[in-house]
Formats: sequence, structure tokens, C-alpha cells
Amino acid sequence: MKKAKALVIDVRDNVATALDPLEKGSTVSVDLLGRVERIKLLSAIPMGHKIALTTIEKGQAVVKYGEPIGLATSTIGRGEHVHTHNVASRPRPVGS
Repeated sequence: MKKAKALVIDVRDNVATALDPLEKGSTVSVDLLGRVERIKLLSAIPMGHKIALTTIEKGQAVVKYGEPIGLATSTIGRGEHVHTHNVASRPRPVGS
């Protein structure tokens, strides 16, 4: 069996996590709701970093673990590296 190169943690996620360093231009297969989808990488992705599964518009939530982890500071294309250069943390409400 072939080792997965990226992992989607929750069905609501719009990002996958790279399990190995991945090269720009390569293709990764991810399991989305029981179907395998192939995503061509538009950027190099370091191990442990995120890959956009769909286009994430500026201001849209980046979702990992089924929860929003930040907001896109620019439009992020499907297959792009998702990290601090294009995502800002969401401020937590006071008292939480």
C-alpha cells in the first residue's frame, strides 16, 4: 500500500496537512469523504504545513480539525501553501 503524502483530518476542512516535504508541481492524493481527489501543488509545502484543498477567498476562514484556525489574508489557490504568509489568526472573543 502506498503511503499517504497528505492528510485531511475532518470532512469540514479546507486544508490538508503535508506528511512529508512536497515539491511544487507534484500531485498529492487526498481522501475526501471516501473519494480520492488529486491536487497539483502550486507551491512547495514543508512537512507539517497546510495545502489548500479548494480556493480560499480573502477573508474566508481556514478550517482544520473541523474548526476555523484563521482567516485568509489573500486569496489562496487550490494546491497552494497555507501558512502565516497568507493566514492571520482569528482573535478570540474576550472572556473565552
